[in-house]
Amino acid sequence: MQIKMQPMGDTQTNCYIVTINNKELIIDPGMGATKWVMDNVTNPIAILNTHGHYDHIWSNDALQKELKVPLYIPKDDSFMLEKDPLGRGAPKSKADFLVDGDEKITIEGIELQYRLFAGHTPGNSIIEIKDVWFSGDFLFQQSIGRWDFPFSSGEEMVKSLEKAQKIEEDFTVYPGHGMSTTLKQEQRIMPQWIEYVKHH
Repeated sequence: MQIKMQPMGDTQTNCYIVTINNKELIIDPGMGATKWVMDNVTNPIAILNTHGHYDHIWSNDALQKELKVPLYIPKDDSFMLEKDPLGRGAPKSKADFLVDGDEKITIEGIELQYRLFAGHTPGNSIIEIKDVWFSGDFLFQQSIGRWDFPFSSGEEMVKSLEKAQKIEEDFTVYPGHGMSTTLKQEQRIMPQWIEYVKHH
């Protein structure tokens, strides 16, 4: 598995291209991602969104038109593709597949799993491929996603952190912003985050 990463737009949202068996998955194409993706793919098979915020989905529509590949998003965030809840003027897009919770998916022989960690958004998920998590805005290096946006929930964030704490395997974590980390490293500080979210 090869992973290319490029931070996009004012929010420096990480767009990823994951190559397995000469097939490419595009994860969270944000603002201005179209050219970089087009310059770096030869055999794309899908676009995957971790959640519906504008800075992760901005280039969905342009890439769907250019590449003619299916778009996947967690079903509870699909409304954001057309409604733009943060009012940033994101181009509208429409998903081909709505992912339901912790759903396993096979795309052209490549197995991956969405894991739902709601809180930042109702459908906020990580995408697990082998021993790697593309964590979107759930988990960052020594930080977690915000829970003060429209449709965010501190209560759901606490449940998600408790769920993530119980996972025994380790994963390399490639987040939606910033540098990579590991699940084991982040699990060490999850108890503090759980208490913090409960009281704020």
